[in-house]
Amino acid sequence: MLRNGLEPWHLLIVALVVIMVFGSKKLPDMARSLGKSARILRSEARAMKAETGTDPAAPGHS
Repeated sequence: MLRNGLEPWHLLIVALVVIMVFGSKKLPDMARSLGKSARILRSEARAMKAETGTDPAAPGHS
């Protein structure tokens, strides 16, 4: 039954349900706010790593 996992038609159904529930006018605003949230989360994670000194991308880390 779930042998193949998520198939393309599953994603199509989910997309249609989201459009029907939220409406097409609110989707760009939702995507924009989701992007802002992702950026904030990423910057906070970098700040936490920099505080502990475990960020491999930090300058001077070998």
